[in-house]
Parts: sequence; structure tokens; C-alpha cells
Amino acid sequence: MLSILSSLLVGVVLVFAPWTPLWDSNWLLQLLPSARGLLLSAFTRGAVTGLGLVNLVLAARDLHARLTSATPRD
Repeated sequence: MLSILSSLLVGVVLVFAPWTPLWDSNWLLQLLPSARGLLLSAFTRGAVTGLGLVNLVLAARDLHARLTSATPRD
């Protein structure tokens, strides 16, 4: 269950983080000013959001598999 929970949390963070002001004030932008255009582009934000959605789908699939394969408790 810990794996499913961590996948859900990572998925939620990856879906929402690129669209928050926190993304714009990232410390990587200070260290690598040449990467600023790439990191702030809509393509990169969409790719990160897509990875988050993949995490959410995989977590849902794992949760479904765990719930359907569980033996009934007495």
C-alpha cells in the first residue's frame, strides 16, 4: 500500500506543480540560466504533467488489482 500511496502523491505533485508559481521560482533556474527557456516552456510543463497522469493511472491500476485480488477477511 505504501507504493500505491507514494505513486499517488508523486502523481498529484507532478500534475499540479508545473502550473504553480513555485515552478517559476525554481532554484534550478538560478543555477542554469541557459535552461530557463526550456524549463518554463509549455511543452516541458505538459510533459511533466503527463508523467504525473501516468503515475496516477498506474497507482489506480495497482490499487484496483490489490482490491480485487484480496481475500475476504472473516
